[in-house]
Amino acid sequence: MDPSTRLERISQWVAEHGPAVRAYAWALLRNAHDADDVVQEVFRRCWEQRDRYLEMGRPRAYLIRIADRLVMDQLRREKHLRADEQAIAHHCASDPDPAQSCAEQEALAAVEQALDKLRPLQRRVLLLRYFGQMSFAEIAEQMNLPLNTVLSHCHRGLKNLRKLLAEFAP
Repeated sequence: MDPSTRLERISQWVAEHGPAVRAYAWALLRNAHDADDVVQEVFRRCWEQRDRYLEMGRPRAYLIRIADRLVMDQLRREKHLRADEQAIAHHCASDPDPAQSCAEQEALAAVEQALDKLRPLQRRVLLLRYFGQMSFAEIAEQMNLPLNTVLSHCHRGLKNLRKLLAEFAP
């Protein structure tokens, strides 16, 4: 593959998958600046490894795997997380309709609170599955867990998430 094609591929990935990579990193780190740093590092690593990448039709999963490793490394260093309300507000897209904007912010806050109450493994499995669009086998490999354990974490996580979101509903 020639260099201009590689550059086009990385540029396309940034446009198509950058928001999902950032959302995944932000959901675990809860800090806009840290999430931005992770996204930048993900695409920097992609650029460095551009000659080794083998096209398998799953670029988002590839990018989320890199982001997951970076986030887990950072969490190991920090050992704890705190939600940052400014990061939440920054993450929300601005909307000209104030009522819709408020409803979206309330819904996002409810999801964030519910995710915070999940066990860390359940939260990580759900984020890999839905933000990363990874298969359960890929998640098991990424987390170094048996497939049945990953399936259990996903099932219990969704069940708990539904229950928690029902509590937040008016």
